[in-house]
Amino acid sequence: MTAPVVFDLDGTLIDSLPGIAGAANALLGEWGLPPLGMAEVGGFVGHGEQVFLDRLIAATGLDPADRSALMARFIPLYKDAARGTRLFDGVAEMLDAFDAAGVAMGLCTNKPLAPLIPVLEETGLAHRFAVVVAGDALPRRKPDPAPLHHAFAELGQGPGLYVGDSEVDAETAQRAGLPFALYTKGIRQTPVADIPHQAAFDDFSELPDIRARLCA
Repeated sequence: MTAPVVFDLDGTLIDSLPGIAGAANALLGEWGLPPLGMAEVGGFVGHGEQVFLDRLIAATGLDPADRSALMARFIPLYKDAARGTRLFDGVAEMLDAFDAAGVAMGLCTNKPLAPLIPVLEETGLAHRFAVVVAGDALPRRKPDPAPLHHAFAELGQGPGLYVGDSEVDAETAQRAGLPFALYTKGIRQTPVADIPHQAAFDDFSELPDIRARLCA
């Protein structure tokens, strides 16, 4: 049986940080606050929109009492950020290679469904995956292993390889007991050497060989 692959999305397959930072700064601008740098916004990413907004509030002059109104405004801005989001170099070719080899593929992301759909459509990923687990699909989110276990169970081909870019993804794979391949050009705050992984790569052409080696 060919071992399946499940991917994270933001910072793994798509270069989404510029759009996310743009959405955050648009929100800050509407509340009369100055923008943040992209690197700082990157530190808020990984645990879904609820944690993202809490971190944004904590780092700025936003009032926690306005949280509901802020979230109601942030989600449309987050959806709009899909425009211009692009795949990282080599992703389309890698997905084609897995398709040709009959490798089942899934997506497991903490991005909620509302902004996820336009991103998948904008980037041409909408029909690439047999299973898509959005951040609000289950009661628990990564790094809880439940979403990742669910993705592999839905693929129905047994355990396989998880591919991500961050500390959250590494912890998710560890807790799920699955091999983890770390994309090193994504959104992370920790040096590669300090993130648990079985393989690290910066070129997607390497991934088929990594999957074959780790899932042998």
